[in-house]
Amino acid sequence: MATSYWEPYDDRMPWGRQDRAQDVIGAGIRDAGAKTVAVAADFTRSDAPAELFDAVERSLGSVTALVMAHCESVDSGILTTSIESFDRHFAVNARASWLLIRDFARRFRGSPGTGRIVALTSDATVGNLPYGASKGALDRVVVAAARELAELRITSNVINPGPTDTGWMSAQMREELTIANPRGRLGRGADAASLVSFLCSPDGEWINGQLLHSDGGLHS
Repeated sequence: MATSYWEPYDDRMPWGRQDRAQDVIGAGIRDAGAKTVAVAADFTRSDAPAELFDAVERSLGSVTALVMAHCESVDSGILTTSIESFDRHFAVNARASWLLIRDFARRFRGSPGTGRIVALTSDATVGNLPYGASKGALDRVVVAAARELAELRITSNVINPGPTDTGWMSAQMREELTIANPRGRLGRGADAASLVSFLCSPDGEWINGQLLHSDGGLHS
């Protein structure tokens, strides 16, 4: 199981770089019995997706499932978004996702029906225009892959996990979202992870070309 990361993005974010984060993630994967490699990937560069696949294939062999949870996300609105920021969001969230899917399909060597593509998305747009718009483009690319990669029998789905409590929410936001959710709690990382795991398993092979809301009913 390979992972990618890009620490200069963390350096720009309020939370900052987390020392040894890749070591901790890698140790958890190895403890679960899998081989792993972590590859730095700057998705503002158009050749980064191919370089990522090259590095993974050298270390672990061919890729059978592509899970895309990367993103550029910097708050700004219609009047405050810069052209540079808009272009960077689309380069990372939309263009890189298309290129990752393209490389995955071109290199796929698994048995027909075993390939999986899963992407995480968001419907946030107000006050976060370039992020939301580029995620909308991502959704269309991933859903299109379900039909365009039909000959390879690769399934391709998008998950919208809704607000997930991974440490970025203020106390007020946590309280408001907990009250608003029909399940009476916030989303957890494990909620999205469990759905990703199911979609990548043999049991998930009949779900294809879908944008799945997995948010406890918040969007309903």
